[in-house]
Amino acid sequence: MIFRRVPAINAPPASRPTMGDRTERLRTASADDAHRQGCRAHHAQGSRPASTIIPGMNALSMAADSGSITRVAGIEVGHFTETRRPTGCTVILTREGAVAGVDVRGAAPGTRETDLLAPSNLVDKVHAIMLAGGSAWGLDAATGVVRWLEERGVGFDVAVGRLPIVPAAVLFDLLVGDMRIRPDAAAGYAACAAASTQDPAEGNVGAGTGAALGKIFGIQRAMKGGIGTASVTVDGVTVGALIACNALGDVIDPDTAQVIAGARTNDGTQLRDTRRALLRGDAPQPLLAGTNTTIGVVATDAVITKVQAHRLAVAAHDGLARSINPVHTMSDGDTLFSLGTGCSGKTPGMMVLATMAAEATAIATARAARAARSITTAEGLFLPGIEHLAGLKTPG
Repeated sequence: MIFRRVPAINAPPASRPTMGDRTERLRTASADDAHRQGCRAHHAQGSRPASTIIPGMNALSMAADSGSITRVAGIEVGHFTETRRPTGCTVILTREGAVAGVDVRGAAPGTRETDLLAPSNLVDKVHAIMLAGGSAWGLDAATGVVRWLEERGVGFDVAVGRLPIVPAAVLFDLLVGDMRIRPDAAAGYAACAAASTQDPAEGNVGAGTGAALGKIFGIQRAMKGGIGTASVTVDGVTVGALIACNALGDVIDPDTAQVIAGARTNDGTQLRDTRRALLRGDAPQPLLAGTNTTIGVVATDAVITKVQAHRLAVAAHDGLARSINPVHTMSDGDTLFSLGTGCSGKTPGMMVLATMAAEATAIATARAARAARSITTAEGLFLPGIEHLAGLKTPG
């Protein structure tokens, strides 16, 4: 299957948040009202199936519909998918602003604006998160998001204008096609124009376009990665995750603990099971730091503080640990952001939210692998998706 572009989604009308300090109480009140209206508008779209629902934290029943991060009120997602080679970027918009946090577990991250998310630092809300391929060059895509938001009056009030806060993280997809082609500011702008509250496309789109899995024994034995999403609802509160999986390790089904995608044997006919291979002494290929990485966002409509947002990002990494093995390696830059829109008006305990965040992240990561489709690059690199290797088994 040859790589193709996925059409963009039409953008919804923009809303204009207002942020002010104590000298602008009337404007702040207007902002609060606009935030509530934005949440109501999101819910009013209705007619979409609910995410996986767990009343009172009963046992999770995996439904055919695993939900998406856009089931969280106040969240929009847009993809830009490059046509010249497999790469792209994905924006998560929160135009009214959302409390945010971040947790970086990989040893080789590529990020922007993460220091300001520390719980002790001043800015407590962001207006978008950018996820991109292209390694360090891909961070340029966030500049396009900033420009798009500024044109719509979205941002932190700095008296002389509005400053959009857009943290970002990137993954390394430079081995897939011509590395000189990577997401730029125009790509980030286009992703914003495509943003929608509809369930986002998964697989070979956006930041997942050039993702590959299981590269520890060489890119020739890897499989296609992608981007996936899921959400969980408990007692009227939703937590959703969006994960671009470009992991060094294998992807694991979080329910069965079985390898579903990753490194293949030398003849390409079986899944190698990286964990078992390493434990029996199989030698990995020499690895360049940062040439992998899983990045993503976990979002909730619960009312949370900045400290709680940080803890939510920490808990989301438990979901990565359930669905990727090995994870958080010296050659990965695994980074997860968290967002709290507050649209539900509810304040559940962190135990519940943390459990939901890990669950949604694990499901979204597995979906990223399941939604990925086989590609052959112009240079002849073939990365099979799960559909191409249906029935592939791990060695006994």
